[in-house]
Amino acid sequence: MGDSGTFWLPEQASTIASQVDGLFYFVTWVSAILFVGVVAAMLYFAYRYRRTHPSERPTPVKESKLLEISWIVVPTILVLLVFNWGFKTFIEMNVAPPDAYEIRAEAKKWSWLFTYPNGTQSDTLYVPEGQPVKMTMSSQDVIHSFFIPAFRVKHDVLPNRYSSVWFEATKTGTFDLFCTEYCGTGHSDMITQTKVVSQSEFDEWVESGGGAKDLPLPELGKRLYSQQGCQACHSIDGSSMVGPTWQNLYGKTGHEMEDGATVTADENYLREAILEPGAQIVAGYQNVMPASYSNLSERQLTALIAYMKELSTNEAPSGD
Repeated sequence: MGDSGTFWLPEQASTIASQVDGLFYFVTWVSAILFVGVVAAMLYFAYRYRRTHPSERPTPVKESKLLEISWIVVPTILVLLVFNWGFKTFIEMNVAPPDAYEIRAEAKKWSWLFTYPNGTQSDTLYVPEGQPVKMTMSSQDVIHSFFIPAFRVKHDVLPNRYSSVWFEATKTGTFDLFCTEYCGTGHSDMITQTKVVSQSEFDEWVESGGGAKDLPLPELGKRLYSQQGCQACHSIDGSSMVGPTWQNLYGKTGHEMEDGATVTADENYLREAILEPGAQIVAGYQNVMPASYSNLSERQLTALIAYMKELSTNEAPSGD
């Protein structure tokens, strides 16, 4: 069993993967052997002790103490072996090394946001090869589940509390990261990637702010649209969603509010809509936008508005 993947399991790309796979294959093969043994014995006994004549009476069979002891002792040994193996692996998977590099993971409908110790944020998980990484995770809304198949790590991400999981990647490359807890209509789209890079490349990426420092504002806004989960409620193609579409939103006049007032969607309105979403509710929509976006930096706010401008063909409002 190599580390390039098998019929049953994907490739191994973490230090714990071989232990998880070893236990999986042990249980699989023992179960297969027992299944074949039980079925073979059943077929043999059905043939061996079949009635060959209507008047034939079954011959009494003397019980075997050795056989009775065997089918008690052998399964007990197997169960204890699996328990010991599984418990040791469980402890190792849940106790992170003291030198583990900590990354915050925030799950929300329907995206992931990863925050590094220096404040760098990304919707793609970047980790260094050969360095233990501890994921400290929380959810903004419902229960999600963090799962990287190649690393053999999976853990629920819960609202109103922290959970954690750790791993150490053993090879560079790109690996899928899923949510495996049904979390609503966009659950199947809650997919991102884990990119394992060398330590030097990782250090450079983190120091550059995830490559965001030199990005033009509209491009940074496009990235934030995905990172901050804006795509869950706001389309960019005019289609109807939970919130107003961003297509042609900037510069829109006569934008009707729930209280009957109309506004022009200039920069000041868009800024307030992001920072204080409950201040003015657009007619036909509910006040469901979380207040967490008030923590965005000035550059992030400006970048989101710049991206909205790119999505609009309206003329800039006077005064902008």
